[in-house]
Amino acid sequence: MNVLLTGFEPFGGEEVNPSWDAVSLVAAAPPDGLDITAVRLSCVFGTALDELRAAVGRTDPRLVLCVGQAGGRTGLAVERVAVNVDDARIPDNAGNQPVDEPVVPGGPVAYFAALPVKACVEAVRAAGLPAAVSQTAGTFVCNHVFYGLAHLIATERPALRGGFVHVPFAPHQVTEKGEPSMAVGDIATGLAAVLSTAARTTTDLRVVGGALH
Repeated sequence: MNVLLTGFEPFGGEEVNPSWDAVSLVAAAPPDGLDITAVRLSCVFGTALDELRAAVGRTDPRLVLCVGQAGGRTGLAVERVAVNVDDARIPDNAGNQPVDEPVVPGGPVAYFAALPVKACVEAVRAAGLPAAVSQTAGTFVCNHVFYGLAHLIATERPALRGGFVHVPFAPHQVTEKGEPSMAVGDIATGLAAVLSTAARTTTDLRVVGGALH
């Protein structure tokens, strides 16, 4: 199966982004049966979607998994919902800071991921790593890309499946922060489990994955 796997460049003053580091590891040693193209996206509103669209057109994948850093998360977070809003708490890497702007003017309020979200979570846990369904991808560039991907699938590529996974900080990013982290190699192992499951599974598990808040 032809797969497009994306990570992000560093942002927010960080020197690295574990999403790209882990994506690079997975692409270098892909799970059996998967032909992976890895692309690093800019952490810039608009530009990131242009880069994603170009990569989809260039590689014609059957599966797309976009990955981003979410400092403070304790494990891999498989995103369930993308919302049609850009509301940036910090500027992106080009200095843009949209507030209450739609990702796609006139687009639906939200999209569900075109992935077996809960099955992917269980696969990461079976690999011995923490994971959970996430009900929000935020309102920064990660959600921007997730919504843009979902809109592309809904309007132009109905046979394509795809979604988004957030990953924790790498350990060396938190030596002075006291926040959760995960080794990049472990993140890569978790992403490989997500990809393998998404590639062979079209019907999701019916298990609890909700949240109280």
